[in-house]
Amino acid sequence: MLILKEHLLYQYNWVNEVNHELFTGDATRRSFDKLNGDQVLFIINLYGSLAQTFSVADGQRIEEVIKNWLPTDIKSEVSVLKWLPQTFLI
Repeated sequence: MLILKEHLLYQYNWVNEVNHELFTGDATRRSFDKLNGDQVLFIINLYGSLAQTFSVADGQRIEEVIKNWLPTDIKSEVSVLKWLPQTFLI
């Protein structure tokens, strides 16, 4: 299931309204901003694509983990994607 903007629990900056293609494909070493809604959605959906089943509730739990427990030394999308399984199991 694809998580949409409407499913998110928190308020975000939506700086990528024009170019949604920026957050497609695989995670990169691009700097991760947990306040950027497009980037949070990208990571949630990318992580969810690894699961056999994935629900809105799963996506919201990942959102909460990112929002509340992401360490400050996690700086890139790749790092976030590697860190998530330690905190949130599929």
